[in-house]
Amino acid sequence: MYDIVIIGAGTAGLSAAIYGVRAGKKVLVLEGANYGGQIINSPEVENYPGIAKISGFEFATSLYEQAENLGAEMDFARVLRIEKTGTDFIVYTEDREIPCHSVILATGAKNRPLGVEKEEQMVGAGVSYCATCDGAFFRGQKAVVVGGGNTALEDAEFLSNFCEKVYVIHRRDTFRGEQWLVDNLSKKENVEFVMDSVVTDIIGENSVEGVLVKNVQTGETTELEVKGLFVAIGQMPDNKPFESVIELDAGGYIKAQEDCQTSCEGIFAAGDCRTKGVRQLATAAADGAVAGLAACEYVNKNA
Repeated sequence: MYDIVIIGAGTAGLSAAIYGVRAGKKVLVLEGANYGGQIINSPEVENYPGIAKISGFEFATSLYEQAENLGAEMDFARVLRIEKTGTDFIVYTEDREIPCHSVILATGAKNRPLGVEKEEQMVGAGVSYCATCDGAFFRGQKAVVVGGGNTALEDAEFLSNFCEKVYVIHRRDTFRGEQWLVDNLSKKENVEFVMDSVVTDIIGENSVEGVLVKNVQTGETTELEVKGLFVAIGQMPDNKPFESVIELDAGGYIKAQEDCQTSCEGIFAAGDCRTKGVRQLATAAADGAVAGLAACEYVNKNA
């Protein structure tokens, strides 16, 4: 019987594990893919407090080793479902039934890809899904932001402070984001809107050197010479296995506030998988701390 089972070995999940084991709890971390979450693909991290510069791989590995050395158990297994039994739970994987007193969901969210050739291989070599993480690397260069919502517009605003030129490409003729963001960008001389258009191809062998853009109305294709391609067309949470025990919003995110408590007492949600306004490395770690301590309190209360 574990005190806390944490599903997901990203920044939020591993931070929760650290707080759990330091509180004297028996903690198991389950991960269906690789530890580290999205940050492991970032070549450099420069926005985490107290660490001037580190690769995403180094950061994730250090966090993983810290949790494991403190006593957290790790198992690479995909979780199929969770069942509540009184105040306790059973977590089902493909080959185990794991009883526990509390559960922390830290499953993260995947960036929605464009789906163009070479996109995946260019991640970290010009393709990015986080302007605030990687924007400074493109200082003085040209970049493209793809998307039409608030995130895309905010990314373009952020990048305009570093980049020589920022193209904002949107497949429709109007943005979905807030008008004041559109108005602010319209006033910037180094920002250009490319409407009714989609990116069809990435140019370059070892790094991004440009993109091909197709106008969906005319069919005309244009080549833009850029070094950065920032994709901001949404994220995809993976919380469907848990929808029978917790409440999700329309986008599939777990409904939980800053206390990380879900609709089911004893199940907590931390990091990008939950409803929240800011999804950054620092907020994931903060969620992990909050959820880890909340789970400890739940376990103590029902001991």
